[in-house]
Amino acid sequence: MKLIFSIVNNDDAYNVATALTKSGYSATKLASTGGFLMAGNTTFMICCESAAVDNVISVIAQNSRKRKQYVPNAAAISAEDAPASYPVEVSVGGATVFVTDIERFEKL
Repeated sequence: MKLIFSIVNNDDAYNVATALTKSGYSATKLASTGGFLMAGNTTFMICCESAAVDNVISVIAQNSRKRKQYVPNAAAISAEDAPASYPVEVSVGGATVFVTDIERFEKL
């Protein structure tokens, strides 16, 4: 058994949850916040057989996408009298996936 943690952008959470359910996988959703942009994310916890891991990751990948976002320049935020700066373009979204071994799993 494996436990998959998948962190996706809130904009993709509904599509990922729907696709996982349609594919027959149960998931627990947790609200989370990213450290870089301090933006909302959704973390999915999915327990599955080892043979299904690649399929679960494929479902997540097909339903989460990267996008561009403009954020304030960090140098301007940290300096009190820094001149106005232009925003910086960063890539956000997609999914970050962790897979761990599970010794025991029970639904009670």
